[in-house]
Amino acid sequence: MEQVFAPWRIGWVERDSGTHEGCPFCAIPEETADRDNYLLVRGDRAYVLLNNYPYNPGHAMVIPYQHATDHRGLDDAVLASKERLVARTLDAMDAALEPEGYNIGYNLGTGAAGGSVDHLHTHVVPRWSGDTNFMPVIGETKVIVEAVLDTYDRLHAAFADQPDATVADEATAVALEL
Repeated sequence: MEQVFAPWRIGWVERDSGTHEGCPFCAIPEETADRDNYLLVRGDRAYVLLNNYPYNPGHAMVIPYQHATDHRGLDDAVLASKERLVARTLDAMDAALEPEGYNIGYNLGTGAAGGSVDHLHTHVVPRWSGDTNFMPVIGETKVIVEAVLDTYDRLHAAFADQPDATVADEATAVALEL
């Protein structure tokens, strides 16, 4: 396997991530540019965000508004609401993308997260038979077959069609009552 040297990344690796000051998952829901930020849904205690660097089209994250490094930092109401939003995300993905399966998981702690933020989030990755091929193995390259904004539009419409959904416009996240 080829190595890529990126010494400019050391600042990211050595950063102080012990506080949520500057946490993108705390900051994004405070902003109003939902479509530009890939923010799909605003629930009462959690939201859905498409991954900037998806494993597959539709790779989303369900994120509690409350900053916590793992489940132990959240109360029962937040945990329940976040998991209900995971279920609603599966419904939207079924409707919009028709995947054959899902990978759902967590990266807890900065060592497990590959440099990700230290804010609990649930990855929801739709999967299809044949969605991986020789490219990652031989070419060391992952091919994403759809632009993130195109996926955003399809999932936004699917969330908007759900019961208890409120939609201001196509550039604003869908509001869901959970």
